[in-house]
Amino acid sequence: MVNAAVMDGLKTAMTREAARLGFAAIGFAPAEDDPLQADRLREWLDAGHHGTMEWMEERAAVRQGPQSMWPDAASVIALGMSYAPSADPLALESEPEKARISTYAQGGDYHDTVKKALKALARWLVAECRARGLDEPQLKVFVDTAPVMEKPLGQAAGIGWQGKHTNLVSAAHGSWLFLGAIYCTLPFAPDAPHQDQCGSCHACHDACPTDAFPAPYRLDARRCISYLTIEHKGPIPEEFRAAMGNRIYGCDDCLAVCPWNKFADAAARNKAFLPRAELTAPALADLLALDDAGFRTLFSGSPIKRIGRDRFVRNCLIAAGNSGDMALAGHVRALTGDRDEVVAEAARWALDQLELTAVP
Repeated sequence: MVNAAVMDGLKTAMTREAARLGFAAIGFAPAEDDPLQADRLREWLDAGHHGTMEWMEERAAVRQGPQSMWPDAASVIALGMSYAPSADPLALESEPEKARISTYAQGGDYHDTVKKALKALARWLVAECRARGLDEPQLKVFVDTAPVMEKPLGQAAGIGWQGKHTNLVSAAHGSWLFLGAIYCTLPFAPDAPHQDQCGSCHACHDACPTDAFPAPYRLDARRCISYLTIEHKGPIPEEFRAAMGNRIYGCDDCLAVCPWNKFADAAARNKAFLPRAELTAPALADLLALDDAGFRTLFSGSPIKRIGRDRFVRNCLIAAGNSGDMALAGHVRALTGDRDEVVAEAARWALDQLELTAVP
């Protein structure tokens, strides 16, 4: 049995080290599976709300909880890194010739930054245990790409609660946290789970352009602009195209209107996530001209790079069609014969929309 006072001291020291490494939030939770979360996941999958994200279903059994993935896990350390914006994420709504890129994707790729910090914290923990005469723990670190339910774990660890928009909300950092987790064999004393503080507010649901929330705390990804612009590989369903406006990668609307964001301080943002000037308000005309090499160059080190040029240009064409800006017609027309049929179809649709707009 590990001495409780020793573990408390280690927990305090780890909290300090996490802050030094750039994390804005840390909490500790037990590693036992949560049957309620497992049931909610199964209901969501059975309803088809995951769309074409087959990987969600393929590893559903592992997603049930930490010990379903790793039976030896004793504790979960949930961590959050702030990317709180200094500018209004909705500011470009009235500038249709500009492209709106989700706040999280305007800076460096969070996968790289968060995972690097998680690994550094894990190495520190091993060394610290050795220095304190404790058995060396086994550890696993995760950020987004593994079958880990980071948001419910964040709530269980007390760093926030899963809001009605299904994302984690922090009383200190609003809706702007990148989440990571460390599973470990050390028996840390758990923090109290965070209580839901959404109350009667439904601002996030009211703000959704595509009505993607069939109920509070439930998202139908098939209707979500973030899913449609990032995960969805085929043509964008026509019923959602007008609602996309000039959003070409992700959508911040449900996050941006959350009242808890008034407590979020942009000064807490990790410097790795400072927005790149060329991604804060890019001109659609410039983005439509990207070939594969230009796309890779522009989005080097960005999470946007993973969707590839074709899917990205498809999104830009939908925005062009919504813009009403005939100055874009030449750029759009040039793509009607694109080698990728999804891009070509989006170009034809966009050109039709622009020509309709131009009719007196």
